[in-house]
Amino acid sequence: MENNNGTSHNNNKRIPFLVFFKDARLIFKLDALSREILGIAFPAALAVVADPIASLIDTTFIGHLGPVELAAAGVAIALFNQASRITIFPLVSITTSFVAEEDTIQNMNTKKTENDDTKLKQATVSKDHMVPDIENVEAPKQVTDESNNVVAKIVTGSMDTNNENEKVMTKRKQKVGKKIIASASTALLFGTILGLLQTAILSFAAKPLLYAMGLKHDSPMLDPAEKYLRLRSIGSPAVLLSLAMQGIFRGFKDTTTPLYVIVSGYAFNVLLDPILIFYMKLGLKGAAMAHIISQYLMATTLLLLLMRRVHLLPPSMKDLQIFRFLKNGGLLLIRVVSVTFCMTLAASLAARLGPIPMAAFQPGLQIWLASSLLADGLAVAVQTILASSFAEKDYKKATAAATRTLQMTFVLGIGLSFAVAVGLYFGAGIFSKNVTVVQLIKISMPFVAATQPINALAFVFDGVNYGANDFAYSAYSLARWELGQDHGTILEKDYDVIRDVMKKE
Repeated sequence: MENNNGTSHNNNKRIPFLVFFKDARLIFKLDALSREILGIAFPAALAVVADPIASLIDTTFIGHLGPVELAAAGVAIALFNQASRITIFPLVSITTSFVAEEDTIQNMNTKKTENDDTKLKQATVSKDHMVPDIENVEAPKQVTDESNNVVAKIVTGSMDTNNENEKVMTKRKQKVGKKIIASASTALLFGTILGLLQTAILSFAAKPLLYAMGLKHDSPMLDPAEKYLRLRSIGSPAVLLSLAMQGIFRGFKDTTTPLYVIVSGYAFNVLLDPILIFYMKLGLKGAAMAHIISQYLMATTLLLLLMRRVHLLPPSMKDLQIFRFLKNGGLLLIRVVSVTFCMTLAASLAARLGPIPMAAFQPGLQIWLASSLLADGLAVAVQTILASSFAEKDYKKATAAATRTLQMTFVLGIGLSFAVAVGLYFGAGIFSKNVTVVQLIKISMPFVAATQPINALAFVFDGVNYGANDFAYSAYSLARWELGQDHGTILEKDYDVIRDVMKKE
């Protein structure tokens, strides 16, 4: 293989595609590893896909207001999502890896402490058996008062030792319960700051940003899109805090708790949509208000649940990993900008074509996101398992988890292709009554469906890199790919992450 400069790579840099076939017979076997992967991936996937599904339902309700309202909401949502992803994905990805690593190390230290306590207790019991029963031993008459004092000191010393041991074990037991995870506190701090910053930017610069999206000053979409964007931006702090807390729970390998909260919150959103949009006749404003209320409800609930497990305030400000977050967050920021640039550019081009093409583009984009993000559940699983395995230096498990997850992902991608193709073709009519909009949605179907396997593998490769704390390469590779530079080398490097793990077995 040759790169753009015409130089060839070494033979040892060939892509090991055989990784997809290593222990492939175990793909459908529900062993301990598969149960762990699916136990994390399935709730995580449902939680991640809940947002696009809720947006899709919002889109369905808004679509019945008319094509102009649907197109205006599409432009505003695309812009809001662009701003959110720039901050969300770096924050959540870094938080998951750092919390998983920190929690694993803390659990290992706790087990070591418990073992030390057991040994200390056994040593204390053994020492107690060695102390004579002074009350039942009749002292010889030759024993002087001085000897009695010596014996009394020995017995008292033994009792003092027992008391000290009891105090030590009590203190250690008191430490078990709420955890002190510095990464969790740092994530919440960054989530709050970034959320407030996003609200300020989207509120005060709504119109210029919409102009940048391709809307003109005389466009019928401009006014409703501006009002929708400014109102929805109020929910930005809640969105970022909710996702930061999801990252914390993922680091604990608990994806079920956030799932219950998120599904409940978005169900409330769907319930509010027809009430606020149609019954109270608020239109687009009602759709934005329903989203805001549900987001703050979810953020509050997750915060209360998290407070039961983690001390949100660290012992000292020095414990906050601010510079570590900033360094790796800056690297992932490059990656996210590269990813979202394409989607934002596509939305901008659709908006320039007019309300009808934009109205057809929005449902296709939401379905593409919803189906693609199902693979993010597997990415979360492999990320947390790899981060924990590296902390425990269990490289054999890291290798098995990476290969098994990639195999599952490929199967999932093929299945999603068929599901999206059938669903989008026969269900296009639910998004609009306009015949032209429905026809354009059907035309987009092959592109949305065919990219599912590629999207799924891309998500999981990111999870592998994040689990190995290789944020720098993840950012570098995607930026080069977007610029069209040396795609072969990038694929090789992706597989090299797995190869390096294999060598450590």
